[in-house]
Amino acid sequence: MSTDPQRLLARLLARPANHPELIVQALTHRSAGPDNNERLEFLGDALLGLVIAEELLERLPAADEGELSRRRAALVNQDALAAMARGLQLGDYLRLGAGELRTGGHTRDSILADAFEALLGAIYLDQGFAVVRELVLNLYAEALAEAASSLMRKDAKTRLQEWLQARRRGLPEYDVLGVSGEQHAQQFTVCCRLTDSEASAIGEGSSRRRAEQQAAETLLALLGGADSSASPA
Repeated sequence: MSTDPQRLLARLLARPANHPELIVQALTHRSAGPDNNERLEFLGDALLGLVIAEELLERLPAADEGELSRRRAALVNQDALAAMARGLQLGDYLRLGAGELRTGGHTRDSILADAFEALLGAIYLDQGFAVVRELVLNLYAEALAEAASSLMRKDAKTRLQEWLQARRRGLPEYDVLGVSGEQHAQQFTVCCRLTDSEASAIGEGSSRRRAEQQAAETLLALLGGADSSASPA
């Protein structure tokens, strides 16, 4: 197993460590001695949570606190962190005690996850927050994009309902205002309105469902629950 911190940092950041001893400590399990990565893991956990939370808040303006918390938990749980550590081959750099070496500690999820967080803590102390943030966003680019796209795959009526429920507001009502055109080419006009305010929106479509979806999408945008920077009404 290699413990060369400069090699690892050069691969991750294309720059050497200012304080390589921090990187060594981040990769040292408690079984290897008292100067281990537990304190750096504590710091890295907080840093990772902050960067992911900030990015989810930016990318998912329609998500409520519960949705944001669930998505953050999915991105920073032990399985996800261990997968990140394996992708970085952190197991090759770990310093373990004799017992952990014999039992394959360098492949254990808990040890890999802790080392990944500790490494973030060490990089923060060595290089600063901006470098840590850039690294996390690079590593999580695909997962964060999937989190945003999966939310948008929910239809507009569902997203509007969840947005309202999160704010303990009543569910919307949909009224057909008119149907025009021949039987084979009908056009529906639907009004989506809130029951606790005068907010409403009109939608049109070739079916009642499509008109309702368009009306819900428009109303959600007016309320600030779509992908916009508006504040909730």
